[in-house]
Amino acid sequence: MRKVPIYTALILAFILAATNIFAQYDQEKDEKLSFINEAPYKTVTVKSIEGEKVKNVILMIGDGMGLTQISTAWVANRGDLNMTKMPFTGLVRTYAANKLITDSGAAGTAMATGQKTSYHSVGVDVNGNPLPSLTDLAKAKGLSTAVVVTCGLTDATPAAFCANNADRDMEEELAADFLDCNVDFILGGGRDKFIKRTDGRDLMKEMEQKGYQVTRTWEETSKINSGKVFAVLEDGQLPMAEKRDGIWQHASMKAIEMLSKNDEGFFAMLEGSRIDDCGHWHDIPKLMGEIFDFDQTIGKVLQWAEKDGETLVIVLADHETGGLTLLDGSIENGTVKGHFSTGGHSDIMVPVFAYGPQAEKFVGVYENTDIFKKISEILNLLP
Repeated sequence: MRKVPIYTALILAFILAATNIFAQYDQEKDEKLSFINEAPYKTVTVKSIEGEKVKNVILMIGDGMGLTQISTAWVANRGDLNMTKMPFTGLVRTYAANKLITDSGAAGTAMATGQKTSYHSVGVDVNGNPLPSLTDLAKAKGLSTAVVVTCGLTDATPAAFCANNADRDMEEELAADFLDCNVDFILGGGRDKFIKRTDGRDLMKEMEQKGYQVTRTWEETSKINSGKVFAVLEDGQLPMAEKRDGIWQHASMKAIEMLSKNDEGFFAMLEGSRIDDCGHWHDIPKLMGEIFDFDQTIGKVLQWAEKDGETLVIVLADHETGGLTLLDGSIENGTVKGHFSTGGHSDIMVPVFAYGPQAEKFVGVYENTDIFKKISEILNLLP
């Protein structure tokens, strides 16, 4: 029998190993691009609200949740989502002041302040000057306010409503800004930026000195029924939906419950932040989990708003992430298969859904800055 030279054997072994590695990689990649929903959830049915009075506004942001993400989730949940049953729909342009493809900092700032700003800026104009946000203006009018997110509090969207900086990466500076934001109910992650700081400050203690009830777990937070709350539940972001046991849903409703005790009304910004992560990761199963958690929270919010009768609910995204395409699927079986074209964001317009008094004002195609303008007008926040 003729022997194979040692170098030939090594080459063959390398090719075989590489083939197995690539096959395994392709299998893992395919698993991240396909999903079957074994347990679809039921959506809610709410009546239309008669009357024009708006006492409260709840702004719900699905970070990175474009139209295709919503369409994919709709198919996976057997053709049913709470957000797509909301009666009024619009489209929003998302570009930044200096760049076509925005980020959450510039997009969040546009919605929070009514001004387009530079890419990577939060809560400031194009010259770096601080801008008042919807939470600032609502508080000045005597309304209660809330910011409830699944990301770190110094991440771009919550920072746009609570802080001011030309660079969203200056997270220690953004954390310090929370001492002056005066929002009544704040919940998210990112504890490290408040306590493990290069300047040695413990901002959790400083928030306590400002009159906040400072908590580190949901169990602690859930027991509070009045006063100001600063809940930072993780060192980093909150866990993904399958591991966080509905905490963001519970926290969102807790914030609404507490804020509604103010007879003057309230403004709440609730963000499903980690939808964006899943777009960057090209992971459809995790993406579906995050959107389902977000949409189930929408259902609870809509039921609360229906009973209240004076609450406007607005659901939208800050931008689309991943350039997702829905390639195939089955509404009957809840299966979807997709493809991502980018690891970043796109400039596709994002949908807006609205329910409640004056919800019809959110129909049409408009700039993301108009979200601020419409809410400010409805709540009479500007002089």
